[in-house]
Amino acid sequence: MIEFSGVWKEFATGGVALKDVSFQVDPAEFVFITGHSGSGKTTALRLAHMAETPSRGHVRVAGHTSPGEREVWKLRRRVAKVFQDFRLLESRTALANVAFALEVTDAPARRITPRAEELLSQVGLEALARTRVSELSGGERQRVAIARALATEPVVLLADEPTGNLDERATRAVMDLFSDIHARGTLVLMATHDLALVRSKPEARVLELDSGTLVYDSGDPSRAAPAARLFDTGGTP
Repeated sequence: MIEFSGVWKEFATGGVALKDVSFQVDPAEFVFITGHSGSGKTTALRLAHMAETPSRGHVRVAGHTSPGEREVWKLRRRVAKVFQDFRLLESRTALANVAFALEVTDAPARRITPRAEELLSQVGLEALARTRVSELSGGERQRVAIARALATEPVVLLADEPTGNLDERATRAVMDLFSDIHARGTLVLMATHDLALVRSKPEARVLELDSGTLVYDSGDPSRAAPAARLFDTGGTP
């Protein structure tokens, strides 16, 4: 479902975000990408979302390959993304935010409101559907963002530090939601520097980046030890 093969990402300024990164993720997996700040986590997610193209190597996601992909919009209907800062329309209601995502996918007009209500119910926000986003808590906003991401019925859900702005209680609720989405058949690839979050889901696969290099992959015996420094030492990314 997701394949990185010899991926390098270099910038015109001379920085190198990823260095010869290779891994494959199967459709049934829940995967964390972790590492220190600046390790390349966000770049990896941007490549998976095809918001960036690799300098060398190739990225293949849900049947689409970068570089050379001319119809990225087709990928975006199968691969959704949730951000740390929510990126919602603050002056609109939760329902309107989710409905907007359905409108841009050309959903039938008569189905937009019922489907938006259904998605908000799925994330436990049916009672707040007509509340302005600006009046919601951080955890509630993130749930709206997740409902919006699910509007296209994606096969892959990318999440970039989705709990970074949340308190402990909201973090647990959001993680339970991601686990439920994964159990329904969606591949989840989540970038986080929060090791406590990673340890809270021991069944998940873990990829660790260090200065752009993949140094640990719990799903690959050849990379499973002894390179897992963050986990072996209890260090904080």
